[in-house]
Amino acid sequence: MSPDPAMTASSPEFAARIARLFVYPVKSCAGIELTEAVLTATGLDLDRAWMVVDEEGTFVSQRELPRMALVRTQLKGSEVVLRAPGMLSLHLAVDEVEGPARVRVWDDELDAYDMGAVASQWFSDFLGRRLRLVRFDPEQRRLSSLKWTGGVEAPNQFADAFPLLVASEASLAGLNERLARAGHAPVGMERFRPNIVLAGVEAHDEDRVDVLRIEADRPVAIRPVKPCARCPIPNIDPQSGEPSPEVLDTLQGYRSDPRVGGAVTFAMNAIVLEGEDAVLRVGQAVTGGWKFD
Repeated sequence: MSPDPAMTASSPEFAARIARLFVYPVKSCAGIELTEAVLTATGLDLDRAWMVVDEEGTFVSQRELPRMALVRTQLKGSEVVLRAPGMLSLHLAVDEVEGPARVRVWDDELDAYDMGAVASQWFSDFLGRRLRLVRFDPEQRRLSSLKWTGGVEAPNQFADAFPLLVASEASLAGLNERLARAGHAPVGMERFRPNIVLAGVEAHDEDRVDVLRIEADRPVAIRPVKPCARCPIPNIDPQSGEPSPEVLDTLQGYRSDPRVGGAVTFAMNAIVLEGEDAVLRVGQAVTGGWKFD
């Protein structure tokens, strides 16, 4: 019997380092850049642990409410603190909820916890719709697509579909070179909402690597499994909350990806194979072997 490719060591042809780490405690709100983060089975700790939903319990995002980009998050002790223009800060205790809820994220319906009237009013006032804030129920098991994971059961919280998103500095630099040639201003990595940003590789090498092995305090193995097809969110300026088309228009010229039906892609969705509870840090070495179809 041939060995499981998910568990075989990659030849160290791919060599990088972690340049940046991000978590997004509230789905579709601004992220937090960290120097270190704990890896869990569902991605980085507290990533997409909360989500904003409408009156029917369906998630909302920057796709229809671009002002969500202006909601800033901060980890402060045992709290997540949210701030937005013209609003008093909202403090969420990491380990407190107020009641049960039933929610929908894409095609998945699952139990969650409501965060109460104060959080509901805060988001409703800022975004101009009746909304509620919910917390992921850790008893729920929401799996990534087995088609893309090769049968590996990879759980998520409220992320769109996969536990992690991996990008590289070189991929962003390549996009910004093209934007500059077209007379547009450069954009930051925050538009693409990755969790792990790699340095020391060529543009879009993250597309071509099999298993990423990270030199953390215990063995870590992460597998990129699906190119990230981009929705309109990269067009939204995270400083103003205003959309404009140049980012996706530019990507359309060179990142139409046949692996996902010709959609525009940037960065790779990834799953955790090994390393739960490891501490990832900026500067850690990353190695891997190239993927051959």
